[in-house]
Amino acid sequence: MKRLIKALRGVAYTVIPAELALVVCLLAGVRPPAAAVTATEAAMLLLLLAEAAVFVRLRRQGHSNRSAVRELVPESVLRLIGHELKLMWSIVLWTARRRSGVGPGEQAFGHARDQAALLYGFAFVCVVETVGMSYLLGDWPIAHGIVLFLDVYTVIFVIGLHAASVTRPHTLSGDTLRLRQGAHIDLRIPLERIESVRYDVVFTHAKEEGVLNMAVGSQTSLTLELCEPVTAVRLLGREYEVRTVRCHADDARAFLRALTQARNALAPSPGPPV
Repeated sequence: MKRLIKALRGVAYTVIPAELALVVCLLAGVRPPAAAVTATEAAMLLLLLAEAAVFVRLRRQGHSNRSAVRELVPESVLRLIGHELKLMWSIVLWTARRRSGVGPGEQAFGHARDQAALLYGFAFVCVVETVGMSYLLGDWPIAHGIVLFLDVYTVIFVIGLHAASVTRPHTLSGDTLRLRQGAHIDLRIPLERIESVRYDVVFTHAKEEGVLNMAVGSQTSLTLELCEPVTAVRLLGREYEVRTVRCHADDARAFLRALTQARNALAPSPGPPV
């Protein structure tokens, strides 16, 4: 089964880009050879039928719908799709003034303020580009429609990046620190693994082994040193061990005080003198 799934993925990496190229050509008014169209559509149909058959077989073997999809679709593709959906959902949460992942009794610390001006400015530039391209491509309706869709989605994407940061603050519970950056980093650190934490404003971040830099507006304001590593996950699913974490908060000193108090409360109280 694994060999069959691997073969289907290899075919998909060839057929899906060909299908997309064919669609772009047809929308642009370019007529590909009939043989190429027939071969591409036949390959796409056979791929869909084969994946449907494998999906049914996986379900019969006891897989749930979600696990069957995970077997068929590469994790990196699923994570990218999930990231896009999280961005769109973040806009809904932001509009409703709600937050994601803040449980009862947990302290929340925002970290989006220092990137707001940059992302708002970028979104404004994208809007200006959208208007300009709509004017320039007014005489080419197909090209205008494609570019308009891409430009509007870019504006929504940029707004979603900021909304994800606003609606996903850092959280601190009785025994766990949860650090987040947008919708692509979500790191849980048990307080008992934090060896030291300090206020440390850094504006340049070189790549270092075992160091996670969660910069906001090109800066971090807190540095955490861990006595035991924790596992972080990159956007595409790659895992790596982290011993030093640099993060940022809108009120970094208040975040530091709360984290210090939580660590002190977690530490065992000294026993009576002997």
